[in-house]
Amino acid sequence: MNRRLAAIILLPLLPLGALTACSTRTTPSTAPTTSSAATSVADDSLVQALGMEGKSGREIVEALDQVPSQRPLPIMGSVRYDQIVLTDGTVEETVPIDGDEFYISLAPYETSTHECYFHNVGTCRGELADTDVHVIITTDDGEVLVDEDATTYANGFVGFWIPKDVAGTIEVTRDGKKAVSPFSSDADGATCVTTLPLT
Repeated sequence: MNRRLAAIILLPLLPLGALTACSTRTTPSTAPTTSSAATSVADDSLVQALGMEGKSGREIVEALDQVPSQRPLPIMGSVRYDQIVLTDGTVEETVPIDGDEFYISLAPYETSTHECYFHNVGTCRGELADTDVHVIITTDDGEVLVDEDATTYANGFVGFWIPKDVAGTIEVTRDGKKAVSPFSSDADGATCVTTLPLT
């Protein structure tokens, strides 16, 4: 992690109003929508503050999701089909996620979970942080997209890049327990999957 990103993450939390840990599909933007508050990557003060200028949307998603700090972080990043929306509670910036891959973040659990639709790399928290799991992601046509051992991040999630515009099944196993959930990576698909009870 670069020094500027580490410094931002260690700052005291900024007032984020009524922001929640994860966002549901119908949650509106939490930042003001005036032209001075909603900006694109062309005016990337948040990206610069993170020390990530010049980084792609994909690189920003991966770096923030894997920050080894407890959530919430002082910045939010809502992952969508083709962009990540960054906000500190005052300013909102969007960074495009180019290419034909879709980011899906999984939070298997044993006792508790939460509702989530768009994964927030700064605030989402799953139950099982730093936990070894095995993940298989298969399309409805039978194509295996992921079949690997993985370790959840400090936020209790583990993320994967899969092709856009497919649907199928996620299977997570741990210590003889298994969770299964459907997924879709189309434009309306959830980037946050918290419906994975290990039983």
